[in-house]
Amino acid sequence: MQYRIFTEPQQGASYDTLLSVAQAAEQHGYDGFFRSDHYLVMGDGDGLPGPTHAWLTLAALARETSTIRLGTLVSPITFHHPGQLAIAVAQADQMSGGRIDFGIGAGWYEAEHTAYGIPFFDMGERMSRLEEGVEQIVGLWTTPEGETFSHDGQFHSITNSPALPKPAQGPHPPIIIGGRGKKRTPALAARYCSDFNVPFTDADEMVEIMDRVKAACVAIDRDPAEITFSAAQILCVGADEAEVERRAASIGREAAELRENGMAGLPDEVRAKAEGFAAIGVDRLYLQILDLDDLEHIALGAETLIA
Repeated sequence: MQYRIFTEPQQGASYDTLLSVAQAAEQHGYDGFFRSDHYLVMGDGDGLPGPTHAWLTLAALARETSTIRLGTLVSPITFHHPGQLAIAVAQADQMSGGRIDFGIGAGWYEAEHTAYGIPFFDMGERMSRLEEGVEQIVGLWTTPEGETFSHDGQFHSITNSPALPKPAQGPHPPIIIGGRGKKRTPALAARYCSDFNVPFTDADEMVEIMDRVKAACVAIDRDPAEITFSAAQILCVGADEAEVERRAASIGREAAELRENGMAGLPDEVRAKAEGFAAIGVDRLYLQILDLDDLEHIALGAETLIA
């Protein structure tokens, strides 16, 4: 099992805070540092100091870390023109020496679009934009140097692009796609993804979703074993019960509820939950950390799950 730290900076985090978390994650042996791509706080809170741009953040972290993988979980296609996003991610991959994983999704949070003047479309159109965008981004990345790429799209058309720059990783960075969609999402994942992620679910639903993705792979003659299946789970581990309660309270949650719906409790409980995911074929866990000032939590998570 691989373990990655997953953060939600829109809830309130500066670049310096994210740097501290990424460096702590690297120090303690996590496989990756990932962040959401959102522009507006969710729930209570003022979100201060305000949102940070996901790909600006990751490019900077690429120069201040050395081994840990970096990426988004996930970037909404609604925020980005496919051509511009292909350039940004390829450059970040170069800056990191080939340590970027590219998480991409359809977008869902209408309020953040309204707050920053970004068009928001119905679900069907968002999925169509995602399908087209992934095809164009992969096309740009995989066009051989010296050749051009063109694509006559429904939403964006690309004509005689030099398709530069190229990412450091070939043929392109690993692509993360996820969610609970029953038809279009598994089909898109089967075509493109390296990592299929399901956020905040239980083992029974996880199995059902993985089975849909595996069936979509078989339908296009792709080996389902080529896909890493991952889950995102909130982490709240404590050395004793008081510490579990304190960490739950610090993010406005109840320890009992987190035990049921996340990776929460004493170290033995958290290890058992991880083992349960491994038993159904989950290869990677993204551990959501919400209190980004509690670096001791990151250390204890590593001691519990990695050591």
